[in-house]
Amino acid sequence: MLVVLFLLSLTSLCYSLTVPLKARDADTTAGPGGYAHTHPTDLMIHDPSVIKYGDKYYAYGVGVYINIWESWTMDGPWNLTGSLLDGPAAINKGANTEPWAPNTIQVGDTFYCYYAVSEAGSRDSAIGVATSSHPGPGGWTDHGLVLQTGSGVGSQQYPMNVSNAIDPTILIADVPYLIYGSYWTGIYQVPLSEDMLSMADPQSPDATHLVYAPQGIHPAEGSFATYHAPYYYLWFSHGQCCDLNANALPAAGHEYSIRVGRSMDPRGPYLDKDGTDLVNGGGTIVYASNDDVYAPGGEGVLNDGQNDILFYHYVNTTVGYGFNQTSMGWNFLDYPDGWPVATYNRPSTSSSSYFW
Repeated sequence: MLVVLFLLSLTSLCYSLTVPLKARDADTTAGPGGYAHTHPTDLMIHDPSVIKYGDKYYAYGVGVYINIWESWTMDGPWNLTGSLLDGPAAINKGANTEPWAPNTIQVGDTFYCYYAVSEAGSRDSAIGVATSSHPGPGGWTDHGLVLQTGSGVGSQQYPMNVSNAIDPTILIADVPYLIYGSYWTGIYQVPLSEDMLSMADPQSPDATHLVYAPQGIHPAEGSFATYHAPYYYLWFSHGQCCDLNANALPAAGHEYSIRVGRSMDPRGPYLDKDGTDLVNGGGTIVYASNDDVYAPGGEGVLNDGQNDILFYHYVNTTVGYGFNQTSMGWNFLDYPDGWPVATYNRPSTSSSSYFW
């Protein structure tokens, strides 16, 4: 384990020394396409999950037993401090030594990390959960399976029989909800038990279909849910992601972009700015390729005590398009007319989103 952590730390250090992180002028806000410039970081990551606890930020990402990085600022430097799990995930599926797309939240005094195990191109997948009293490495208990698709107990129950159990996120409203899904038939929501370790009713999941991309290979995944009064927001990534070939990129606009819909009800329907339901192909673009940022996605939102922050992974076109060449960027969020807008500078008014 120490060797693995050393190598990962060395890789991160080498990357941070070679990536041309830009120093933005204070009044530099918008780049090509009207999107705000990103705040680049030295954190190499896919599908980042970031929380703030006390004065420190914690980031979670795919890696041996789920990697944990820590930093005193969103800009970094980000230091790899260990792994979340003590060994392979307690689910006998897929790449269970390197769970995907972890999503960590704090509820009261407990930290929950929901993770996925799968293999590329397969919907024989599962979502598990681990808990701890502290967000850093050590002391996490892996409770294993929450739900699964493709094979195994419960996988033939709707919506597990038509969906892909990856990219978990949590919305806590009247009850806690697990939101998940990738490609195939899109993104779904199921209520969780009070302890948030299982579905509320595995025999009758009471699922809601929230997002579907009817075009082509149905490229909708990576959901994230927030509440900013008076709306619930459902974020998702749309388009082609990861391990891109610089000589055969997707058609312009078909790469990853970050989209959103909103609702007054946590169960939806979630509509975009034009009034189109996300389950009917809707989704307002909040952030997309611009300047040296390509294919941003795998997003999340946190509050730094003053404002909401949108974070995501992206390909830096000045570095390369490979799977191991993505890094985390971030922007502040403003909410004119109740619709989130990514900004470079901190908004003049504080946001009041509710995070659990």
